[in-house]
Amino acid sequence: MRQPPHKPLFKNSDFVERLRIPVIGSPMFIVSSKELVARQCCAGIVGAFPALNARPQEELAIWLDYLNTQIATWNATSPPWPAAPYAVNLIVHPSNERLAHDLDVACHYRVPVVITSLNAPGEVVDRVHSYGGIVIHDISSMRHAHKAIEAGVDGLILVCAGAGGHTGTLNPFAFTQEVRRVFDGLIAVAGCITQGQQVLAVQAMGADLAYVGTRFIASNEAQADQRYQDMIVNAAASDIVCTNAVTGLPANYLRPSFMALGMDVDALPARQSSSFGFGKRGDGTEAKAWRDVWSAGQGVGGIESIMPVLEIVNRLATEYASAVHKVDRHH
Repeated sequence: MRQPPHKPLFKNSDFVERLRIPVIGSPMFIVSSKELVARQCCAGIVGAFPALNARPQEELAIWLDYLNTQIATWNATSPPWPAAPYAVNLIVHPSNERLAHDLDVACHYRVPVVITSLNAPGEVVDRVHSYGGIVIHDISSMRHAHKAIEAGVDGLILVCAGAGGHTGTLNPFAFTQEVRRVFDGLIAVAGCITQGQQVLAVQAMGADLAYVGTRFIASNEAQADQRYQDMIVNAAASDIVCTNAVTGLPANYLRPSFMALGMDVDALPARQSSSFGFGKRGDGTEAKAWRDVWSAGQGVGGIESIMPVLEIVNRLATEYASAVHKVDRHH
């Protein structure tokens, strides 16, 4: 693996040890507000958001100022744990017209963690490494893993079967095992994680971190429609449908969200091109991906209520500690 040109802000072990529990709150289009990310960081886990959520593009600097202020204020009050670093997700794809601008802003603010997705990270790695930041890249196959490793990333996010939004098809046990054979950097596992016991299971598999998204859609701070949150609370794994009909890429969505639009899930056409436009509702108006068709992972059955972020993380931390104690007791 190519080494970064400058010393990173933290070594892999240091990065994990800085966290209250080894969790990254995954960046979710529309849903991840700056308030959600700030609460996640102050609760002791990495908070993350897609740069595209800060709109228009001038808002990105305002969001980063807000996060830096919230974290500094938290750390100045002798808190029970230090705030975790935040992450910004950059869509590294030719269709993202904001990439150059958002990368410049991220580098200016020395964003500690940059998450790249939908294409090889390219120059992002060198730019972020130049100030000591780290780059973690989304992957769903070993082909993507090898490309990212060759680019010099510090970490990989393994998007496994059952993950919400754009998803993977590989079992997390198999995927983690194969990636760990060729990569000694940070590994985060995404897919169906809603409880602290599952966070420990991810580490037992050989990964470092759990990547948790759907659980935080059902939080007070999420920028999500109340109907969307209620749908998640009432859903089970059988309510999740995987289709490429919405964006052209395989993704997991809530079946009831299609039904609410008057669409027949079983008659969705396969799609060859990528787009965030989708189709027509039952009343003939246009429906859009993410805004009207709501994504979620197969772990929805573990979500029973809408809670503040701090309570969600407190519960995860308690469950994680209990699982660690149970394993220790049996050894």
